[in-house]
Amino acid sequence: MWQQLRNAWYRRRLKRPEYDGLFAVPPEGEWVSVDCETTGLDPLRDEIVSIGAIPIRGDRILTSQRLELIVRPSVAPNVESVRIHRLRQVDLAGGLSPGEAARRFLDFVGNRTLVGYYLEFDVAMLNRLVRPFLGVPLPHRQIEVSGLYYDYKFARQVDGHVDLSFDLIRKDLGLPERETHDAFNDALLAAMMFVKLRKLRAGR
Repeated sequence: MWQQLRNAWYRRRLKRPEYDGLFAVPPEGEWVSVDCETTGLDPLRDEIVSIGAIPIRGDRILTSQRLELIVRPSVAPNVESVRIHRLRQVDLAGGLSPGEAARRFLDFVGNRTLVGYYLEFDVAMLNRLVRPFLGVPLPHRQIEVSGLYYDYKFARQVDGHVDLSFDLIRKDLGLPERETHDAFNDALLAAMMFVKLRKLRAGR
């Protein structure tokens, strides 16, 4: 009920009527795993520099249909963030404008449910990109893979302590190692975690 009321409020403030379909019920059995790299870790001040998004259909991760965007921020990445994601100011100079990046992201995702690791941060950063273009924040349903992992492990552990670090989840689920702090690779690993956890929860 709360989500319906929120979306009704958002729809009245939508700047671009062509995106009204974002508020439709998401398709069953389809999701999009997303990850962002940013100029820093402050959602109120920092900006997105890259976006990775990968469709999931059933148990299939559709890497051939992925979205990878480089975004030109209005602020320079701080030294620590460059050390992490290795995207320098010169690498970002030819990136998309925030408005064009928002358009491409929304066109790609549609109304599908978003999946990610610590997705709350990524959505907060995406909202900084999307809101000026759309007039409202993202209305999408969201699934947090660390929450799925916590529920799965909590039911099997006596002490109730669950380590939710990204690499530990990857190792525990038997997933391959990939270079992290890259938007595509991190979105891919989150998608793999999601698919594996769905299988485990279903007893497959």
